[in-house]
Amino acid sequence: MPSEIERKFLVDRLPAELDDEAGDEIEQGYLAIGDDEIRVRRRGDAHVLTVKRGSGLARDEVEIPLTREAFSELWPLTAGRRVEKTRLMTSVEGETAEVDVYRGALAGLLTVEVEFADAEAAGAFSPPRWFGSEVTGDPKYSNQALAVDGVPMR
Repeated sequence: MPSEIERKFLVDRLPAELDDEAGDEIEQGYLAIGDDEIRVRRRGDAHVLTVKRGSGLARDEVEIPLTREAFSELWPLTAGRRVEKTRLMTSVEGETAEVDVYRGALAGLLTVEVEFADAEAAGAFSPPRWFGSEVTGDPKYSNQALAVDGVPMR
């Protein structure tokens, strides 16, 4: 089963070179939450069903493309468990960093995630100064918790 190895950080301010108008709009909603999560996501014209298992640095992950019609059928089932954000991409130390600028009820929250090929690379990564506190593995900052509980108190 494919796995995802990533570290997640809070961001206080976007670096000047990132333009939050140039990102991809993402809407995702959760069909099932917990250590095993099932979500649907719309990113531009792409629609995906994702299943994730586990928590922390490394998680199992499977993504299955959906038709627009299948997404539309599933979307209402996510009411009350949704996240809206703009995703910006940038390069950091040769890795791709995904910066999420949250909208709606989560407006003002900024996070950045970096995905790695293995745990060794993740451990060797030195975040740049604009990365804030690390929240990898903090359940309050998982997207499913944000979708249900909102922005945690720091």
